[in-house]
Amino acid sequence: MTALSLKNLDISYGETRITHSVSLDIAEGESFALVGESGSGKSTVLKAIAGLAPDWTGSITAFGKPRSHGIDGHFARACQMVFQDPYGSLHPRKTIDATLSEPLSIHGIGNQNARVEAVMASVGLDRKFRFRFPHQLSGGQRQRVAIARALVLEPKILLLDEPTSALDVSVQAEILNLLKRLRREQNLTFLMVTHNLPVVSFLCDRLAVMRQGRIVEIADVAQLKQGALREPYSRELMQISATHAA
Repeated sequence: MTALSLKNLDISYGETRITHSVSLDIAEGESFALVGESGSGKSTVLKAIAGLAPDWTGSITAFGKPRSHGIDGHFARACQMVFQDPYGSLHPRKTIDATLSEPLSIHGIGNQNARVEAVMASVGLDRKFRFRFPHQLSGGQRQRVAIARALVLEPKILLLDEPTSALDVSVQAEILNLLKRLRREQNLTFLMVTHNLPVVSFLCDRLAVMRQGRIVEIADVAQLKQGALREPYSRELMQISATHAA
């Protein structure tokens, strides 16, 4: 079954067109990456899906149900987003408990105490952190909170906007392993934006290469690992990534 489908998605900021006819079908349980240089439109696609870039044409559907352009509570229950900066995305004056309880209150979901404790446990956060503030946590712990906030509504799709790039290298592997485990245990579907091709190789099944707002290639991760991407621009990205990793 198709979990997330984009058809001819054109996204604009004012008079500026950011993406051009972006079309993707992502299967239920699949982990899919959008890769490309800065400014290629990757994160803008995630924002449009999440409702943060409302000026778009085309269609966005989750499990066959179309997304409206405004606030869409039904879509939010199915699809949530984890942002790049785990400090900037958390309210500095709200405890972890308040941050995790708020989505439940907004959607009228009961049994909040048990749900908060369960989601904290699922991301490896000790109960002692529940009534602390973001500044009292490490970067990795804050990103676990951000992931927990996304999961507390029990969505089936997670949008991941470079979820490890703001973290220390020593913590990145922990978060990637956490995401891999959560995907397996909860049969989650991932759409991840990243510039880090080793992360794609570790976490994803397929990838789309974006350039100047357009998808230039869709490939299996096996092709990435074998160095068998087709487009010259895709191979250039591979070379740049290899250089940075060296």
